[in-house]
Amino acid sequence: MNINQGEIWEVEFFPNIGNEIGKKRPALVVSYDKMGKLPLKTVLPITNYSKSFENYPWMIKIEANAMNGLSKTSMIDCFQVRNFSYNRFMKKLGFVEQNILLQAHQTIAKTLDPAYSLVK
Repeated sequence: MNINQGEIWEVEFFPNIGNEIGKKRPALVVSYDKMGKLPLKTVLPITNYSKSFENYPWMIKIEANAMNGLSKTSMIDCFQVRNFSYNRFMKKLGFVEQNILLQAHQTIAKTLDPAYSLVK
């Protein structure tokens, strides 16, 4: 299976524990293609858009379009970073523009420690 950075895939997040995001949903692949030895990819879940999410600095709004394969305006959740086996990847939906991928990487850094963020 060929899964690449910047692609959006339908991914199985179940089973989840506690407040972890669950069920089958789109996810953005953020891991570097040549990083790691195991058949794992680092992903960010994509959830339904809510205006209230715009106030959360770890959420990135993404509009649906033919390139990304999303069916509606959504939010990329950069706080719920997950590493998943290739077995959880169901089908490729599309991919994001480079600026969205860069924004996702920068937002992940902000969730680790805003003092070390690439974005001020």
